[in-house]
Amino acid sequence: MYEAFVKGKNLSEAYHNALMELDKNGEVTTCNAYNQLQKELAMTFIADDPLAEPMVSRLIIGGFYELQQYIMEVLDGILDFKIGASENAWEYTYHDRITNYGGELNQLQFVIDELKRSPDSRRAVIDIRDNKVDPFNSHPACLQHMQFLIRGGKLHMKVLMRSNDGVEATFMNAFAFVMIQKKVADALDLPIGTYTHRANSFHCYEKDFGLLDQYITGIKTKPIDEITYEYNGFFQDLMKEAIPNIEKAVKVLRN
Repeated sequence: MYEAFVKGKNLSEAYHNALMELDKNGEVTTCNAYNQLQKELAMTFIADDPLAEPMVSRLIIGGFYELQQYIMEVLDGILDFKIGASENAWEYTYHDRITNYGGELNQLQFVIDELKRSPDSRRAVIDIRDNKVDPFNSHPACLQHMQFLIRGGKLHMKVLMRSNDGVEATFMNAFAFVMIQKKVADALDLPIGTYTHRANSFHCYEKDFGLLDQYITGIKTKPIDEITYEYNGFFQDLMKEAIPNIEKAVKVLRN
C-alpha cells in the first residue's frame, strides 16, 4: 500500500496537495462493501499554519451552510439527539464520543486540564473508537484518535482516521478538527501550531473519479483565488449568518 506524506503552508494547500498525491499514486482496488472500485493510499498531510489564509478550499461537497452545520455537529453536538432515538438511530456522534465518552468522560476537558497540569505532557489524548460498539456497528467511527502537544509555545494537533473519503469528507473533517484545536488553544491561551491529519485509507470511490479529475484540473490550472476562499471576512460571516437557519432545521428534525 502506497504511503504518502505531503505538507502545505495552510489547510487548503495541504488538502490540495493530498488530493494531487491521491490522483497520482493512489492504487485502484476493489471495495466490496460498496460494490465499486476505489482509488486508495495511506496519507499523512500537515498544515504548517492551519488558520493561515486562504484557509477554505472550494473543492468540497457543499458550501458555507454545510461547513457551518458540520462544525456545529462536531463542536456543539446539535445532532446528538439522533443517537439511539429510533430504529434508524445513529450509534454515535464525534461530539458525544469527545465530550461524553462512555456516558461519563468529557475528553475535551480532560485534554485542557492535562495540558494545564503539565504543558509538556504526551497524555493529552482523545479516543473516539469504542470497542464495545464499533466492531459490531455497520458504520463504525472513521475518526479514531486525537492528540494535542504543546511544543515551542504552540499547540499542535495530530489526528488519526482509519478511513477517509478524500473527495467528499476530508476537508470538512479537517476544518472541524482544526476548530477543536483552536478551542483548546484558546482555553490554554496559546497560538496554534501544526495540524497533522493521518488517514490509513485515504480514498476516492469510483462514483467520484470524475469529481476527483475536476478537482485536480482546478488545482493545476486555476489561480489560487478560484479554488479557495479566505475564511476571515465574508465567508465566516456567511457561515455565522447560516446558524439561525441551521438551528431551525435541527429543531424541525428533532420534533
